[in-house]
Order: sequence, then C-alpha cells, then structure tokens
Amino acid sequence: MSVADALASRRSIRDFLPEPVPGELIRRVLAAASRAPSGGNVQPWHVDVLAGEPLQALKARMQQRLAAGDTEPTDYDIYPKDLPSPHRDYRFQIGEDMYARLGIPREDKPARRRWFARNYEFFGAPMALFCSIDRRMGPPQWSDLGMFLQSVMLLLRDEGWDSCPQEAWAVYPRTVGEFIALPPERMLFCGMAIGRRNPDHPVNALESRRAPLEDFARFHGV
Repeated sequence: MSVADALASRRSIRDFLPEPVPGELIRRVLAAASRAPSGGNVQPWHVDVLAGEPLQALKARMQQRLAAGDTEPTDYDIYPKDLPSPHRDYRFQIGEDMYARLGIPREDKPARRRWFARNYEFFGAPMALFCSIDRRMGPPQWSDLGMFLQSVMLLLRDEGWDSCPQEAWAVYPRTVGEFIALPPERMLFCGMAIGRRNPDHPVNALESRRAPLEDFARFHGV
C-alpha cells in the first residue's frame, strides 16, 4: 500500500470485528512509528498498549464509572472554549453526518449518549493504546504526538488494520492514569482503538468532509 492509499483509506472506525491484533504486529508498528519527526529529536511520546484481560478489566471499570455518573476534570481543553467558525462548523457537520448514518435524530438525546458511551468500550476493538506526555512539555511537543500517532495509524493501514484516535479518554484522566499506573509527571493525551473494521456497520462507511484546498492554503511564488 502506498502512503497515499493508506492516508485515503484511513477512517476513524467506530465498530470493530473481534479478531485479535497480534502482539508482534503492534510492536513492529510502534517501533516503525518512532521514526516520526520531533523537534530536537526529543521523542515526547509514551504509549501503553492493552488487550485481553487488562482491556476487559478497564472496560468493566468504565462501565461502573459511567453508570455512577462520575466525571473528572480534564487536564487540557479538548477544544477551545470559543471554537471559531469554520472549525466549529466542521465539528458540527461530522457529528450530524455520523448520527444520520446511525439513524439517531438530534432530539433523541438518550440514544446519542448511549452511542457516545461506546467510546469507553473502544467501539468493540480488541486492542487499545493510550498516549501520554510529560507535563513539562509544551505545544511543540504536543504537535510531535500528532505526527507520531498519525504514523501509527498509517502503518496500521499498511498492515491491513484500522484504528480510531479518541480524545474522549481525556475526560477520565484519573481513572485511566490509575489503571495503567501512569506516573504523576505524565499527562494522558488520548486513547486509540485498534482492530479490523466491521464492513457491515453503517457508521464505518462515514467519510468526513474536508475543506477544499483553496480554503486553507495560500501559495506564494508557486
């Protein structure tokens, strides 16, 4: 698979088949993804991978937290408090497109909450990872995390596997941190579901819209 093919076929998959992900594969992918660039080669990413019994135990713990209605303060703002247009519009549109595929109308708030809760089951994926970063790192190092995680997702596509990056896990930093014994100096950034997409689920046919090139790019002397 070419890089262009991997990028074009990558989706945020929200329903997975139960087929286990080989441990050797994720080790190979993470080692290769560590070639992602980082400013000054500081390599700020830290990863915890879960599968099997540990993954099931975390899901069970999260079911208890959700049933109790427990919430936790986030360590960072997932979105700006006043997200401006057009970015606010992009975010609204992807939500509407997804729920339309699921057949869940806007007024059915309980159904939307139930669907959102599937984030904390990793959408049925057989493997998950958490990415964390030292709290002393700044915005440039956070951008390095993005390049590393994108590399992971493209390498998974190259191997025929799928993923879904999930900042939703940042809503439960204490629960996750305690479960994976995250050192206090490290901050949870996100989770990621890993597995093979279920081709029969309508949500996996969702292709997010992208702004045309002229909306975000300017060319000088080109």
